[in-house]
Amino acid sequence: MSGTHRILALNYSQTGQLQRILDSICAPLCTNSSIEIVRVNIRPARPYPFPWPILPFFDVFPETVGEVAVPFTLDWPDGAPECEADFDLVLLAYQPWFLSVAQPMMSFLKSRDAQRLLAGRRVITIIGCRNMWLMAQERMKVHLSRLDAHLIDNIVLTDSAHSMLTFFSTPLWMLTGRKGPWLGGQIPEAGISDTDIKDASRFGHAIESGLEKRTPDDLHPMLDGTGAITINERLIDSEKFGKRSFILWGALLRFLGRPGSFFRRSVLLFYILFLITIIVTLVPLFALLKLATRPFFRKRAASQRAYYAAPTGEGRERIDAFGLVSETDGQALAPAASGQDHPCAQPDRDQQGNTI
Repeated sequence: MSGTHRILALNYSQTGQLQRILDSICAPLCTNSSIEIVRVNIRPARPYPFPWPILPFFDVFPETVGEVAVPFTLDWPDGAPECEADFDLVLLAYQPWFLSVAQPMMSFLKSRDAQRLLAGRRVITIIGCRNMWLMAQERMKVHLSRLDAHLIDNIVLTDSAHSMLTFFSTPLWMLTGRKGPWLGGQIPEAGISDTDIKDASRFGHAIESGLEKRTPDDLHPMLDGTGAITINERLIDSEKFGKRSFILWGALLRFLGRPGSFFRRSVLLFYILFLITIIVTLVPLFALLKLATRPFFRKRAASQRAYYAAPTGEGRERIDAFGLVSETDGQALAPAASGQDHPCAQPDRDQQGNTI
């Protein structure tokens, strides 16, 4: 069909969680006859495993931080026009890896496909992660600016459990493929909650409303006041420190050899132990120092929050206008509630594009 407004929704989802988030956001848009959505997945030529063994996981760290592109294809739906399509809006859904844009999405950003699809267009970024995303989004901003794309909004969904618990639950999910809960519920289920994923449909309603009202050259946010972003200011300094460390170690490891080489992996084992030590010692210390000094740096903290929350902001005053789905039914949400039952939800596929 040919809609009045055309939206490109592009993502890479290793576990399927990010795809469910995008399904939820797109659901209200898919029922509007004046909106056409084209869903496109990034398919790395060499799929990343899931579950992901620890050494292969860390072995992609140097190239991820160094923004080294890998071969990929765009999985266009049958019959969809490709780069000639005239899209009014682009949704880019990605994960942060090692405080950086995940390698498949970064590979897209550095490609000619990105130049054709993003130049001059309005973009909304969508992030699903454990808790740290600020430094990745900073790099996303740089590349979108280079591509002459216009970032008008950012949506961030994170694991709502305490960070000390997700420190265990997230790696267990990655290493085993099982979300939990673990230890009889002492370690909660990993990932973004079903409630939060289902409630992400409000962003689709806000986008639907915004598209109907704006002119093609309107670059103001559509999602301000919808609770799209919450800044955890206690993690800002930890992210900055971690990013600098990752850049230095990543450059060293790339210098030591190609992925999988013996010498590189030997040093990588040492780095893994070093990183775990830093996470369990310095990260909590940074958070405590931030909390202790907060009364003396309120203006600086407010300025940081405003900067990292831009362009959407942390406002929540318009949530009632678009509603939280979980508050309207008052029922527990099944894992599939934000997935396959949506009108434009994509079937679950592996990274080679096969339906699973």
